[in-house]
Amino acid sequence: MFILTRVPTVQLKYQSFHPSIWPKMIGEVSRDADPGSFVEVLGKEGTRFGWGFWNPKSRMPLRVVSHSLEDLDESFFETAIRRAASLRREIHKLDAETDSYRAVHGDADFLPGMVADKFADVLSVEITNLAAWQRLGGWLPLLHESFGTKRMVVRVDPDLARVEGIPRSGGVESDKFRTVKIREHGIRYEVDFTDGHKTGFFCDQRDNRKKFGALAEGRSVLDLCCYTGGFSVSAALAGAKDVTAVDLDETAVEMAKRNANLNSAKVKFTHADAFTWVRTMIENGRKWDLVIADPPKFIHGREDETGVAKYADLNKLALQLVEKDGLYVTCSCSGQLSVEEHERIITGGAHRLNKRLQIFDRTGAGPDHPTLSNYPESRYLKLLWSRVVG
Repeated sequence: MFILTRVPTVQLKYQSFHPSIWPKMIGEVSRDADPGSFVEVLGKEGTRFGWGFWNPKSRMPLRVVSHSLEDLDESFFETAIRRAASLRREIHKLDAETDSYRAVHGDADFLPGMVADKFADVLSVEITNLAAWQRLGGWLPLLHESFGTKRMVVRVDPDLARVEGIPRSGGVESDKFRTVKIREHGIRYEVDFTDGHKTGFFCDQRDNRKKFGALAEGRSVLDLCCYTGGFSVSAALAGAKDVTAVDLDETAVEMAKRNANLNSAKVKFTHADAFTWVRTMIENGRKWDLVIADPPKFIHGREDETGVAKYADLNKLALQLVEKDGLYVTCSCSGQLSVEEHERIITGGAHRLNKRLQIFDRTGAGPDHPTLSNYPESRYLKLLWSRVVG
């Protein structure tokens, strides 16, 4: 028989079904609610509203993991891990096309504070809150069992750790190794955990890399903000006439070169600031048949006008490098930028250049990056696919 032991409580002043609860929305908190506690969430009337993680030190003190009115305990998270594995391995059968994918997608998999990617036999984990850091050691055996991994890389941003109150030591430590080779749609990549961003490699673009490659045959290709070369290598192997790739991150460019060599793919890589380089190419009259712009996250807050301006500037510049009737693909990984606003920025820039976009697709992250209906920001990756007319 299930018996719920005493669980700390946090009451809301204002109710919201969004998983992230701001300090001003929180009312009375029971004295036994310690930082990192699993808590029962009470609505403004004092009745059960759900369950979550509590940390008064955090900018977002309460993270709601479930709005279930039934009794829950810590076994909820073990079930969440198994469900995450089932979505990737049984429903979407991702192991048939790759040995690398997003294993746990934070709030969208009901495991806030943890993002984990599977890279062959490595589980690369990024921890962003105290509660997940406290529980990672207990979750680790089940994570390895569920995703067929054996080794672990753990990352905690130092600034975030300070805000969350995550200790510098005492948690799960990374295993001692640097790189691992992975496969994706028949293409091989090397992931370097000492220099890579986030969990080491962007699995979210997997299906888009394949789609991009399918457009590249016989075309000249430009990959702006190429990072470690995923789109460039895919295009080259698909039969592109020539491929040029540009990125400001020198370490990323070196990794991209290694990935091209790993696949015997012919790509011309350039270490340069994309904005400056594109302006030079415009002056030189250079154009390509297929251009992609995949910049890093420019927007870091709700009112980040500078980030919006950067997206507008980069796309207006990049569009000028597309041949008439050429193809243009543009990406944004900023969760604070809506799909509608992203498209408005791109089309507005095209119209000011007296060009029109024949949009033929709109895509995002792969199915291993699910989104929650009550968390629209989790739909962070947006791609617009078009032909440039005029």
